[in-house]
Amino acid sequence: MERLDDKGRCGSATSPYHCGAMTSTPLVSVCIPTYRGEAHIRAAIISVLAQTLDDFELIVVDDNSPDNTAALVSSFVDPRIRFLRNPANLGPEGNWNRCLHEAHGKYFKLLPHDDLLHPDCLRRQVEILEADSESSLALVFCARQVINAAGRQQTTRGFPHRRSGRIAANEVIRACLRRGTNLLGEPGGVLMRRELASRVGPFNAAFPYVIDLEYWFRLLLHGDAWYIDETLASFRVSRSQWSVVIGRGQSKDFSRFIDHVASAPEYKVAPTDTVLGHGMARFNQLLRLLYYRFVLK
Repeated sequence: MERLDDKGRCGSATSPYHCGAMTSTPLVSVCIPTYRGEAHIRAAIISVLAQTLDDFELIVVDDNSPDNTAALVSSFVDPRIRFLRNPANLGPEGNWNRCLHEAHGKYFKLLPHDDLLHPDCLRRQVEILEADSESSLALVFCARQVINAAGRQQTTRGFPHRRSGRIAANEVIRACLRRGTNLLGEPGGVLMRRELASRVGPFNAAFPYVIDLEYWFRLLLHGDAWYIDETLASFRVSRSQWSVVIGRGQSKDFSRFIDHVASAPEYKVAPTDTVLGHGMARFNQLLRLLYYRFVLK
């Protein structure tokens, strides 16, 4: 892999932000946005390289980390990997959007640096979108394992009371609002068409703790969802994340997001959905608090 200069660029003056040796357009772009990712990014990269579908590019975008993230990523020698380092810290919104900008593939997946893909994840999800010749699906998502800092499984998450198959966009939106939570899940479990992402536009961190769900909702204005009721991705949580997940207003963000969606006529939100959502957002915060205190190991 090519080395980067002190501004996070490859040696070529004609292509300052591209590393690696991709010679054709990949089927899938898997992008890992990272900041201070040295503890888990190696496992995330290995999980991508172990995919049974190998027609992908892996783009790692380091948001100017002060740790050993760059050295860890640069230790991998694989022509499908591109490593980019932002000259200045962009924050999550900026870094996620750089991932979108750098992707070349037909399909796009964002994988947080501490999460994992199961070996068949890309193959299974790509098969669904490839079979959708009319592009009537906005995204495909899957059930996820919740793992702790050491990688041990804690529980599973998925779309409640549904087996694999198509779910109408309005049903997904309504269910998320009424339950006060992101039922589609974290970015690693979602695959979308890059062309649709280009039309939908950039990620928006106006509601920081639901930046992913806000994007899923915008995608769902253009098609339905397909759910795979198998755990094809893993989402890592730890006690060290408590202040992030619990203590800084996650339920408040979700409630503001509900009001935002309810005010947009294209979502066709009923008053009952709004009332239930506000109550469930507060209840879910209490459940998360109890989970982190008594269950997470």
